[in-house]
Amino acid sequence: MWDPTTYLRYGDERSRPFHDLVARVPADRPRAVVDLGCGPGTLTATLAARWPAAEIRGLDSSPEMIERAAALAAPVEFTVGDVRDWRPTSDVDVVVCNAVLQWVPEHRKLLARWARELPAGAWLAFQVPGNFDAPSHRALREVARRDRWAATLAPLLRETPVDDAVGYAASLAAAGCAVDAWETLYVHLLPADSAADHPVLAWMEGTALRPVRAALDPAGWADFRAELGVRLAEAYPVRQGQVYFPFRRIFTVARTGARAEENL
Repeated sequence: MWDPTTYLRYGDERSRPFHDLVARVPADRPRAVVDLGCGPGTLTATLAARWPAAEIRGLDSSPEMIERAAALAAPVEFTVGDVRDWRPTSDVDVVVCNAVLQWVPEHRKLLARWARELPAGAWLAFQVPGNFDAPSHRALREVARRDRWAATLAPLLRETPVDDAVGYAASLAAAGCAVDAWETLYVHLLPADSAADHPVLAWMEGTALRPVRAALDPAGWADFRAELGVRLAEAYPVRQGQVYFPFRRIFTVARTGARAEENL
């Protein structure tokens, strides 16, 4: 279960990669724009302002997220659904997929299928976190490997669930797309309160820790969370009342049905 309130705890920091991604999509007058894995819909709603003549659609597998999105009263059609089952209709000219595909083991096949099925000249834009080797995720996997939790959590945590920018560029170029791929390292400055949880722990509760929490009973979750919090405090010390949290992200914008040598 996704918790929209927890996810939006660092809304400004989480929204910046979305805007950086969409800014590189030069579509002029798309007929339909689809946001796959739209979450609580706040970012999807901005697509209506970017392309006011387009039909904007948002899809997410979480009923809680779609309920929150529908309450925005934005000019967007929000639907509960799985990105793995989604297939583009003939009017879809832009697909946006923001921080979703890392959850889908078979997403490389999905990208190739979308590239084939989208109309020629459509835009496929996505970003995924590239921080799985960061101290935060190394600490998460180390705690999960403890005897108490290993049997339950080991199948849930993958060390390399995404490709790098070169990998995505190569696979989509092979699918006949023109590709723009890049990586960005954001340094988030997270305020730290001595009376509250460590801010990186609070950040991870909105995303990476979600399957861990779902798999453990309340006592196990409390113990896991406490041990991880100690490790995160060591890895990300508080300085000047804040934590410096580097976060690498991988971006790809591909135009379907275009020659690989075409400039975006």
